Amino acid sequence: MSPTLSPSPSPNLSRSRVTHLSALLASSFHNDPLARWMIPNERLRTELLPGFFRVFVELSAAHDGVLTTPDGDAVLLFLPPGAEPDEAALDAAFTEALGEHADALRTISALQAEHHPHGPPHYYISFGAVRPGRQQGGLISHLLTTLLARADAEGVGAYTEASSPGGEAATRRFGFDRLGGDLELPAGGPVLRPMWRDPR
Repeated sequence: MSPTLSPSPSPNLSRSRVTHLSALLASSFHNDPLARWMIPNERLRTELLPGFFRVFVELSAAHDGVLTTPDGDAVLLFLPPGAEPDEAALDAAFTEALGEHADALRTISALQAEHHPHGPPHYYISFGAVRPGRQQGGLISHLLTTLLARADAEGVGAYTEASSPGGEAATRRFGFDRLGGDLELPAGGPVLRPMWRDPR
């Protein structure tokens, strides 16, 4: 395996690494339907998304849930089985990051919590991103393969929510299937599709 593709788990990210990964995720998801619904104004979305993703990067890092390529050009965020984030602290962090747009995030989070599987233990994959110019190079697939191999070795499942047809197609290639109905956001908002993978 090429050393440049060897994924690095990052339980203790430096401040500069957190900033870099947050910016990478913000850029990658700037035009995502969910981000556009949450923060409709493009200028504000550019301004607020890095802080929004910083919360997710720090949350995942606290649970050893960040995989990156060594150069930081690709990142995968997840929570392992049994992770129990402090919901009150998270809400405060997101409110600080998003201001008045935190209410939209609460709507999303409530739907996610309602549909999240609570039975079998599983890895919860929240976000993945690749730097523009290095997409279609297999970087995110490599990180996902690494995580799913860990899940299989532990005999646990994996769960995620696809926010686009492309995201659903990508997860299906790794053995994910639809889990229940779609999560439909109000006011003509986008749809999240719950996806589940049993251990192999």
